[in-house]
Amino acid sequence: MINKLNPFYIALYTSIFFLVSFFTLSALGVIQESVATELFGQASRWCETLSDGLFREPVNTLSNLGFMVVGLYIFWVISNEDVDTNNEFYGPSKIAILYASAAVFLGPGSMLMHGTNTLWGGWADNLSMIMYIVIPWLYNVYKMSNWSQQTFIKVYLSIIVIYSVWRWFTDWGLGINFNLFSVSIGLWFISEVLYFCKNFWSGWIRFFSGFVGFVVLALFGTFPAEVFENINEYWWIIFFWLPGLLANSKPEGERTYIYYLLGMVTYFAAFFIWNYGVPDNEYCKPDSLIQAHGIWHLLSAIATYFFFLHYRSEKV
Repeated sequence: MINKLNPFYIALYTSIFFLVSFFTLSALGVIQESVATELFGQASRWCETLSDGLFREPVNTLSNLGFMVVGLYIFWVISNEDVDTNNEFYGPSKIAILYASAAVFLGPGSMLMHGTNTLWGGWADNLSMIMYIVIPWLYNVYKMSNWSQQTFIKVYLSIIVIYSVWRWFTDWGLGINFNLFSVSIGLWFISEVLYFCKNFWSGWIRFFSGFVGFVVLALFGTFPAEVFENINEYWWIIFFWLPGLLANSKPEGERTYIYYLLGMVTYFAAFFIWNYGVPDNEYCKPDSLIQAHGIWHLLSAIATYFFFLHYRSEKV
């Protein structure tokens, strides 16, 4: 007899409940923004034509099902195998469940934004992104420190709770020009480089790892000259040295970086396409069923699966 209380079925039933509730409340017109009538038929900020139907941005809303499918598949995988004491991404461990939950929630979070065009929907979307992106770099720090699994969970939940409240009353920059999502991408790269350089582990490696953050900025089109010319805007570069500061123990495991590279290639492809999904881009076609932002969602969902495989590749 199948145990319907296992993590996969809990996640599946929760997802179904959300979708039924979301579609019902949308059909009743309860949760959408009351956009002025004259805005219907115009391109949204993510290119797609604003609709007075079930969802404000239909394609950009439904493409988020990709996150839910991938997340539920991850739940299926970990729910049908034993926990591995040497790798927290095998079996229904707390960390594996946390990762799968964050992957699933990327879908509902973004749906609430694109489906409603409300400020609270934008908050939910932003929060879902933060709930996911904090996990990789914080997990790397956990693997390179004397933290217990319990400490990792407590630190993660503290970051999420504080951020969610702070973000509700401010904006993407938390009122202090601090975009935690963008900074976390840098921290992820930096912490992965630290882990990869385990054979050259030293205090100097930990110090120089902070400069990797400038390489990441360059990959996204922001170069050091611009950073230091606008240091008031980029004051948060000091966090580039956070992983090296917290990572006080040489990592014991080995990872196969092919999945990490596949995830990054997929994500950067998604980011490249994302830039075409804005109204002022010549390739923006508001009425098309193929939306650049929707493709961004689907490719990003695939990237989350590659990163899941990356952490499963770790061997001690």
